[in-house]
Amino acid sequence: MADATVSSKAPAKAGVRQALLAPVHLVMGLVDVPMRAWQKLTGLNGMAGIFLAPNMLIFSVFVLLPLVINFVYSTTSGSGVFLQNRTYVGAEQYRILFDCGSYLDPATCAADTFWAAVRNTAVFVVFQVSAMLIAALATALILNRELSNRGFWRAVFFFPVLLSPVVVGLIWKWILQRQGLLNYALSPFGFEPFSWLSDRFWAFFFAVFVSVWAHMGFYALILLAGLQAIPRDLYEAAAMDKASPTRIFRRITLPLLMPNLIVVLVLALIRAVQIFDEVFVLTGGGPGTSTMYITQFIYETGFASSLRNPGLASAASILMGIVLVILTLVQLAASGRNEKKGKRQ
Repeated sequence: MADATVSSKAPAKAGVRQALLAPVHLVMGLVDVPMRAWQKLTGLNGMAGIFLAPNMLIFSVFVLLPLVINFVYSTTSGSGVFLQNRTYVGAEQYRILFDCGSYLDPATCAADTFWAAVRNTAVFVVFQVSAMLIAALATALILNRELSNRGFWRAVFFFPVLLSPVVVGLIWKWILQRQGLLNYALSPFGFEPFSWLSDRFWAFFFAVFVSVWAHMGFYALILLAGLQAIPRDLYEAAAMDKASPTRIFRRITLPLLMPNLIVVLVLALIRAVQIFDEVFVLTGGGPGTSTMYITQFIYETGFASSLRNPGLASAASILMGIVLVILTLVQLAASGRNEKKGKRQ
């Protein structure tokens, strides 16, 4: 009886499955006709165009078209949003940006806030990227060791990457405010409450610190992957030769980790140049303009300022885009060089 029951259920299940898949087969049959016609017309290689077309359409609408519109805006002036309400001025906005007595002294520039933001960004990039590389490398080296609960510690270091930059900025703003957690923790040691984000030095220090804290886990993960790809035989051979840990690091770890370090360096540079979210929430660009960076200048000039100038903001964003393209090309060239070097070895 049991066998009869099972055999009677099998056709029922097959019938339900066919009924559910019938619409799918119908749709696939309808799609199959034009796809076969296209393949006969263009050959097998031409099929790639069909599958790339939706992605290229989205890319064109949301990336290429805005780039073109942004460039057009950079050749116009006025506060109007629509192009018909704006005046064509050619390269005037770029001339204003580069009209400087000395590029090292923003006060001598027509767009003094822009060059202050450029200077702030350059200083921020130097300190933030250096700190990021050191912190990410040290973290990766520690997490690569035989630790108890190693998976837990990896998750702990990576967790800040999952947070929204706005959330990161709000958390640290709450910690660093005058009545915040940091002053509360220092009060038993006799420290008076201090407005950390109202001091130029400490505002810059915490802008660097918070950005490193928020993104270090991502770069440490890249370096950790590189460390785990290094053959263990090399370390065993070095240990047999009684090489010191410092020599092993300089002669084995660092050279073999260099491709990953280059990737991390360029990605960190690009991210540092584009810094905005967490620093804007944390300090608002202050005190004064000490933590105003290029992206914030573009945002405030184009949208937030009462005397907004979308043309000047667009010109500044075009210049920043050129810098990012150069950094990307440097990464591609460096990666290609390391790949060729690896093949030769």
